[in-house]
This record gives sequence, structure tokens and C-alpha cells, in this order.
Amino acid sequence: MNQSICNKVLTIAAALMGICLATCCAADDIIIADFEGANFGNWKATGDAFGAGPAHGGLPNPWRPELLTPVDGYKGKGFASSFCSGECGIGSLTSPEFKIERKYLTFLIGGTKTLESCMNLLIAGKVVRVAGTSKDLPDDSETAVPGSWNVAEFAGQSAVIQIDDQAWQGHINVDQIVQTDVKPPPGAPKSPKLQLFADVKRDFKIDKRYLRIPIKNGVFPHLLVNTIVDGKVVAKNTIGLADAPPDWWACMDVGAWKGKTLTLQVEKMIAGSMVLDSIEQSDSIVDAATLYHEPLRAQLHFSPRRGWNNNPNGMVFSQGEYHLFYQCNPYNGDWLNMQWGHAVSSDMVHWKESQVLVEPHTPGDSGFSGSAVIDTANTSGWKNGTADLLVAAFTSYARGDCIVYSNDAGRTFKEFDGNPVVKHPGRDPRLLWHAPSKQWVMAVQADQGIAFHTSPDLKKWTYQSRSEGFNQCPDIFELAVDGVASNKKWVLTSASGDYRVGTFDGKAFTPETAMLKGHPGMAYVAAQTFSNDPKGRTIQLAWPQLDERVLSFSQPISLPNQLTLRSTPAGPRLAWTPVDELKSLRAKSIDCKSLTLAPGAPNPLAKASAEMLELRATFTPPAKGEVRFTLRGIPIIYNTELQELVVSGVRVTVPLRDGKLDLTVFIDRTVFEVYAGGGLCYVPLRWTHDPAALGAEVAVTGGNVTFEKLEVHELKSIWTDK
Repeated sequence: MNQSICNKVLTIAAALMGICLATCCAADDIIIADFEGANFGNWKATGDAFGAGPAHGGLPNPWRPELLTPVDGYKGKGFASSFCSGECGIGSLTSPEFKIERKYLTFLIGGTKTLESCMNLLIAGKVVRVAGTSKDLPDDSETAVPGSWNVAEFAGQSAVIQIDDQAWQGHINVDQIVQTDVKPPPGAPKSPKLQLFADVKRDFKIDKRYLRIPIKNGVFPHLLVNTIVDGKVVAKNTIGLADAPPDWWACMDVGAWKGKTLTLQVEKMIAGSMVLDSIEQSDSIVDAATLYHEPLRAQLHFSPRRGWNNNPNGMVFSQGEYHLFYQCNPYNGDWLNMQWGHAVSSDMVHWKESQVLVEPHTPGDSGFSGSAVIDTANTSGWKNGTADLLVAAFTSYARGDCIVYSNDAGRTFKEFDGNPVVKHPGRDPRLLWHAPSKQWVMAVQADQGIAFHTSPDLKKWTYQSRSEGFNQCPDIFELAVDGVASNKKWVLTSASGDYRVGTFDGKAFTPETAMLKGHPGMAYVAAQTFSNDPKGRTIQLAWPQLDERVLSFSQPISLPNQLTLRSTPAGPRLAWTPVDELKSLRAKSIDCKSLTLAPGAPNPLAKASAEMLELRATFTPPAKGEVRFTLRGIPIIYNTELQELVVSGVRVTVPLRDGKLDLTVFIDRTVFEVYAGGGLCYVPLRWTHDPAALGAEVAVTGGNVTFEKLEVHELKSIWTDK
């Protein structure tokens, strides 16, 4: 045999023998946990995520105990899983203290790819290693894969392992935690550990208004980012930070801290990430030139420039401005980091976005829905200066119902030191001043009802009563039936839009009707009314609940609607009509005035062509037949015999009044709203527009239709001055 070949063979043999000897001479493995028992033994469980003991055979189904989701890759019969209460379970599982006696800790790990579901190694109370599910597995995988930590540097020190799940939608599975001196061989599966640091931070000396934050849509895990000023955490947000080129840039408003040092601290940052280095200061919004003109951006409805939004909150008029607060997530395109965005307007049509005002300050907290009022008499004693004292109530998920107040026209809020003012299993406080009893009222969702609390000063609250059958986002307001001031009724409603009419004495609501259907549409939830409208109107806004998750922005807020109570044969009923301020958007009009249209006649609206349209019509339909409108391809049909309006497939009974029907329609890019029968019929719907379908048409079958009014208005964008 060639001498060179012999030498190579001897070298390989010696290496193999060395590996074998090292393996043979290694100390025995120490099993920290194999989760084979009926319970967790000396491990301590908190919260409701992990249950009373290990899972066996698969993920337990909390709703159908006989069903299991299969899990593979674990060893033996059982494994620890935070799926005991489903994806929404939150809690931790902590080992007894043990000594680091081997070079490596190995384990099997799986579950959801989120940083809020992970396994930590703690030395002296500090997280020194973190592991999560392998990023290489499919999102829906329930495979546990091998992982390991090199812990040689901690030899002889005491440690604990914490399996932690703080994710609202996520879980973690762990099995076979072992101390070993045997290094995983090169061919073994890659460790799923994320090699995360506990604290990565960057300081900014603030001299501009915004920090530009790079965002990646759909990236997991999201990172917990602490905003720290003067040593205090002023905000906590989970953000889909972009290491690669971002999909879009979020702008964090830091203008309030100009001249100060602001620290962004990221928990569990991926090793080697340069994302903090890519954050920069600026006085301008990224892509400002194209903002508000994106193809799917609503042009008649307000929407925030960036991120997710949903429920309108804190709607109040003060000193020439309508204030609209709203649930938002400025740093992702999904429902996370719930806080209050802010916009102001002089007419409820043209809005200017302001800064975020209510932010989560602790892990797991959110600033949920609420309301705002003007404390005109300064009952709270918080007034300082000439501006109206604006007081808002919101639900802190971690604390309860809280109060904040502003003496600078709603540009900043100060928290009441006595928060939370009400603590209960509910949310979404609605404040109002009840003049007859000279006290403040808080209507707040509690289980499947609305609870009423009262206060003389917005600080100390007393429970009074409860009204059953309602859900989240309550609202209560008084309306004059048919505008008659001597005949007023109270309306109690909640997120679905369903409502009851009755009386309210400042402590208890007494219903005089069954639960009534608010509207048959599918794009109008969590509605709230403005406090303190200068004209005494009751104006309502809602969330259209669209499924819009485009690159950088999410959804609009509804058109502002004036609410009235109108008499019907069945009793007083709510009616919705668009506010008159919307007429300012009219750019070009086709007014057919009075007109009689026969079957087969030319289309009197043929010259209309625009993305945003408003239709106003009052007509006497034929005794038998249909009047059919087609607006941008959307069919709206009235059938006289059935007394039925059909709006894009949604059927609503609308009786004629004096033989006539009035109809109003507003059409935008992603939502349209139809009003009929004096507003007793209101149908808000979402839609996907066809950019090529821009026209309007009306036709009749079964006889002539006589129009008392027939107008189509092409509308301007509310963003034309942006």
C-alpha cells in the first residue's frame, strides 16, 4: 500500500478512536426533565397555559378532550406543552434549581414561531440562553427538533430553566432536557436556538420629530422593543423589524423628547442583526409624496397613514376641533400593540393625523377602547390653563379601566395617579355627563352585559346597575323622537350595532323594547358617538372591519352619520343619515331634477364617471316592477311588490312612505354605504372595486318611475391637500 495512503488511514483511525474514547470517557448524562409523569413534579407552573401535567400523545384540545393534534419528534410518552388552554393560554413552567455539571444542555423543542413562546436558561435570575422553534420548519409544524446550548462557561453555577409562553396566539412544546458532555456531532440537525441576546440597545440624541423604523410584513418572531426616556420605559411594542430591505417604514413620533436621549432596547434580538443601525431620525414621513394615494386607500374615509387600525375611540368636540382617537398598531399590519392613535378635524371630513397618545407600558398590556368627554365644570380639579379639560377613559388590559386627561387640546395626556378607577372582567368604558343627576356615568362592558358606574369627580366610581344582552364597546345616548324635545328616549347599544330603546335615570337603564337590529350591513362595528357636538347632533363613527392588509396601511373609519329616532308602526327606531359636511366633497354634479323614466329609456346618468360617487334620489316606483341602479358595477334594486331593497345581494325590507322611496349612496374604493327610508335602512358594505367600472346607471321594469330628485355627484378625495 502506498505510504501516503497508509498515513491517511492511520490518521482517520486515530481520529475515530479519539472520538470513541471521548464519548466513552464522558460523564454520564443528567436528565433534567423527561416529562413522563402524570404531573410536573417539582417544576412550578403559573398561569393557565401548561395545565396540571405533561401532554401525552399530542396537543390536548381544551374544547374537545377526545381530540388530539398529533405531535412528533418527542421522546417517550409525554412532553411539556403550553397548549393546555388552547393558543390563548399564558403562563410559564419553571424547573427546580440545578447545578451546571456538563458542557451542554440538549433538548427537544417545537411549537409556534414567536418570541413570546420560548425556553430560557437563567443564571442568578438573568436570562443567559434562549431557544425557540426552528425557523426552518413550516408554520403549522408540530415537530419537536433537537436543540442544544453550550453552557461550559457556567460550570458549577446554579441555574433554572423556564419554559415561557406569553403569546396570545402561540404555544411551545419541550421534551427531554439533558445535561451532557457529548457535543452534538457535525451531521446532527442544526439547533433551533435563535442565539438571542437579552438586551440589545441603541441610544438616540433626539433632534428631529421621527424615528424611521424598518418593517417587514409577516416576519416572525416579532421583537419586543422598549422605548426608554430618562431611565423610564415610556412604551413597549412588539415589532416585525426588518433585517433585510423593509416592506415599509414606520415613523415613531419622538418630537416630545427633542434634546433628550432616547434608548431603543430590543429584547431577544437575533445575533448579528444590524436592524438597530438602520433606524434613522427624520423630520419627514417616508414616502410622503405617495401617502394617501395608494390604489386601495379609501378616498372618502379617514385612515391612518401607516399600520393597523380598528375601533374609533375617544370621540369628542373641543374648541373648534373634532377629536378622533382610534385603536391602532403603528408598527405592524396586524392587531398587536393596541394603543390610541389620534386625528383632528374641523368638519369630520378632512382629518389631520396627530401623534399616538395611549401606549402599552408593560409587557402584555394594551390600551383598549374607551371614550372622551370635556370636564366643563372641572369636577376633577385637573384643569390647568385656558384649553378645555379633555378627559378620556380606556381599558388597560393589564390593569383595568383607567383615566387620562389633557390640558393642551388633546396633544398629550397625563395618567390619573389612582388608576385603575374600575377593575373588573370587562372593557371599553363610555363616559358621559348625566345632567339631571349631576354626575358622571361610565357604561362599560362586563361579560355579556353593560355595567353602569357613577362618579362625582371622574376619580371615585360606584357600581350602580347592569343591563344584560350586550357585548363590547358600549354606547348610550339620548335622542328626541322625531325631533320633539319633550319626547326623548335613551338608546343603549354595543359593538354589533344592535340596540334597545328605553329610559335612563343616571343609575339604571330601563328598556322599553326588545333587542333591535341596528343595520344589516357587514362593514360597521364598534360604533361610537361624539361627545359635545357644537350643533347638538348625535354623530356616530364605526369600524368597517375590512380584511385589508396591504403593505403599509390597513383600514378606514366609516363616514360620519347623524343618528335620530323616528316613529314607526313598531315604535321608535334608529335612523342613520350622512352628515351635511360631506357635501363639501362634491366636484361635479349631474342633476336630473324631476324626471319620469320609462322601461327601455336612455340612461339619464350616462355622463357620470368617477371613482367616488354620491347618489341622491327620491322616487315613486311602478306598482309592479323594479327600479335598478348600478353604481360602479354595484347593483342596488328596489322591488315595489316585495317592498324590498337589495344591495349587492343583501335584502332589506323598506316600506314606501307616501308611496315614495328616498335613497342615498356613497361609494369609495373599498367600502360603500346605502341609506334608504329616511335612514331607517342603512347598509354599509365592503367591496373590491374594479378600477375600470366608473359609471352610473338607472333603469326600470314593470312601468314608469317618477323621480322627484335624481342627482349624482362626482366626489373629491379628502386627501387632496395632503
